[in-house]
Amino acid sequence: MAVAPPDGSDAILARMLALHPKIIDLTLDRMWRLLERLGHPERDLPPVIHIAGTNGKGSTQAMIRAGLEASGKRVHAYTSPHLARFHERIRLAGQLIDEPRLAALLDECYSVNGGEPITYFEITTCAALLAFARTPADYTLLEVGLGGRLDATNVVDRPRLTVITPVSIDHQQYLGDTLAEIAGEKAGILKRGVPCVVGPQEDAALEVIESRAARLGAPLIAQGQHWHVAEERGRLVFQDETGLLDLPPPGLPGPHQFDNAGAALAALRHLGCDAAACEAAVARAEWPARMQRLTSGPLADMAAEAQLWLDGGHNPAAGHAIAATLSRMPPAETHLICGMLNTKDIAGYLRPLAAHAVHLHAVDIPGEANTLPAEATRKAAETAGIPASTATSVEQALAAITARSPHARVLICGSLYLAGRILQSNG
Repeated sequence: MAVAPPDGSDAILARMLALHPKIIDLTLDRMWRLLERLGHPERDLPPVIHIAGTNGKGSTQAMIRAGLEASGKRVHAYTSPHLARFHERIRLAGQLIDEPRLAALLDECYSVNGGEPITYFEITTCAALLAFARTPADYTLLEVGLGGRLDATNVVDRPRLTVITPVSIDHQQYLGDTLAEIAGEKAGILKRGVPCVVGPQEDAALEVIESRAARLGAPLIAQGQHWHVAEERGRLVFQDETGLLDLPPPGLPGPHQFDNAGAALAALRHLGCDAAACEAAVARAEWPARMQRLTSGPLADMAAEAQLWLDGGHNPAAGHAIAATLSRMPPAETHLICGMLNTKDIAGYLRPLAAHAVHLHAVDIPGEANTLPAEATRKAAETAGIPASTATSVEQALAAITARSPHARVLICGSLYLAGRILQSNG
């Protein structure tokens, strides 16, 4: 293993931020340049499962990984963004990458790049691919960062399988204003002759995916056509041409996780996994900040008898998913502590939650330049029909809620960046 340079990964990552003036600049030219200099590690990966979609990518990937690992497979996994530490993005053969190896890989990529323009996500994706190519494993799971067609992960010529989870409106400034345009970007991960598992889609998105798949000769394994998933008497029932599975409900909370589980199960069945692996995928998968109950740490201690939940969803589809999850929970007085980025559709996110929340405390996202000001969040909440006020911090909001309603349900929500700060501060 390479010896770590004197600088730690945080220092190298900080230097990488200065290599390009934009955080997001969608093109693959810089990726190809650096990958060539690194010896094309993307050509030496264990079989790749490439996952795109607007919502559910991370949960679906976590379920696929749980199922493969239950089958005794060694699995690499790449995801973004991280919540508390960058190391969360790169999982080598089942384990989060350690600091010496991460620092050495980042330093190597930084040096080989030679100071040329490249975005933070691009150069760190190159580091992940280099790590995966150098570490033996049975599968590589790659989660798209943004879009698909021009995403930095879209450099593998022939993955083993692709997956497209539900497509909805988000990131319009990069992907297009219509569902069809956005679906076209997601469908950019399709490869000639490579099967693709497709989760539930609106007609406009499905038509685009089907059209591109037909041009490429990429077989689709689509929900509602080739596989079906449903909740029956509290259990998950999945059926495809192989047969029927009667499984426990997903361990990840929320009715939307049944669809995510269905996509994961369709992928696992295509890969030849047995019923035990499928059950493990549904029951054992863990994915932080997706309706995660916080039961320990300083914030949980501060909540005392109140229920404390955390979710990083940030678009209208996520708002509907959270609302559906809350509707399934036992009745409780529900308060929101919400912070969002200024690039998101806050009205679309909050409207579905209005029927479930008695009050919203708006906060800035600590340390985030693109945070929506708390006052703007408060106004948007009241427009959506949620009584709202501002707070200077999550802690202040939580103290105010529990002082008035000691047994309330409190959901911290609105942004993965806010969720990451919460997980950091809560230990």
